[in-house]
Amino acid sequence: MSLAQLRGQLQRLETKGLLRHRRIVQSQQGAHVRADGRELVSFCSNDYLGLASHPELIKAAREGAELYGVGAGASHLVSGHFDAHHQVEEKLAQFAGLPQALLFSTGYMANLGVVTALLGRDDALFADKLNHASLNDAALLSRAKFHRYPHLDVRALGKRLAASSAKHKLVMTDAVFSMDGDIAPLPDLLALCERFDAWLLIDDAHGFGVLGKEGRGALSHFNMRSPRIVYMGTLGKAAGVFGAFVAAEKEVIATLIQLARSYIYTTASPPLLAHVLLKSLDLINTGNGRRAHLAELIVQLKKNLRLKNWRLAQSQTPIQPLIIGESHAAVRASKALAEAGFLVPAIRPPTVPQGTARLRISLSADHTKEDIGRLVNTLHELERAI
Repeated sequence: MSLAQLRGQLQRLETKGLLRHRRIVQSQQGAHVRADGRELVSFCSNDYLGLASHPELIKAAREGAELYGVGAGASHLVSGHFDAHHQVEEKLAQFAGLPQALLFSTGYMANLGVVTALLGRDDALFADKLNHASLNDAALLSRAKFHRYPHLDVRALGKRLAASSAKHKLVMTDAVFSMDGDIAPLPDLLALCERFDAWLLIDDAHGFGVLGKEGRGALSHFNMRSPRIVYMGTLGKAAGVFGAFVAAEKEVIATLIQLARSYIYTTASPPLLAHVLLKSLDLINTGNGRRAHLAELIVQLKKNLRLKNWRLAQSQTPIQPLIIGESHAAVRASKALAEAGFLVPAIRPPTVPQGTARLRISLSADHTKEDIGRLVNTLHELERAI
């Protein structure tokens, strides 16, 4: 593709209201940030428990740098697997309630690694249509036959599983859907996997640290246990740090170490971050007060936001999508909020379906009730003005 063609493509995106832009954050991550030279209340971070700038994690980062330096130097299978990595893998497995865990650099790489290691050309994948892009890309890379079922439609999934003659099958789903905030019916999906001899890959990027007893995630939320489960959690959202992990049976983890290309062929994450994660897991484990405050903020927003044309989605999680509809309107609303002192992103196709452009309001335990009240009042004013 020529430079002229690239320019034309970018112009078409801008005309459709789909061109993406980056803000430059000039402060610590938190509910209140400085971005592009302005002080803003941020409702766009996945730092759900407000741990990203927690003093104890900053202290742990200093300790980790003193102990391990700032880089791993090599992949885990060469010389980059440090004692801190080993410790946090053991702690993550225990926390998630599964036999063993394996660290990955990102959730994207974790999903790619799992799917391509467990399935091949003659196998079959079954995916919710609103799954995260990493799961869809993993499906394509695996070369397995890719079936997508309507969002949360357990009956449709059952029919597709029953019709499949593939030797190996895997059902994959977000636990909490990142753009809608709703929760997958995981017990029903597991029952189908038991019936049709399939793996169940659960991407709990937005549930880990928030859902379940002591923030242990979607499996705890539903009180689920099964050797068929492959569980992926991210460590840069509610955990406040960076990275991801996969927890499963020991044989699954051993297979990933041998076959997951996104694990084998990349430099290990800095061991200082693993040292920080040990402290982060302690804060999550003792963070019931933070989760209770977060739940109160969710109720406050849903109870007080009463709009005529814009629609708040049915979500009980910190992800609260406000459906605007048309992409340009969502962008205008986001810009108007920024002028009023709020950072709320406009999410547009292809990230969400056509006609469902939205403001994605993300709540954090670091927000105050006053922050929510001001946002609600501003949104009421904006809807009348736009």
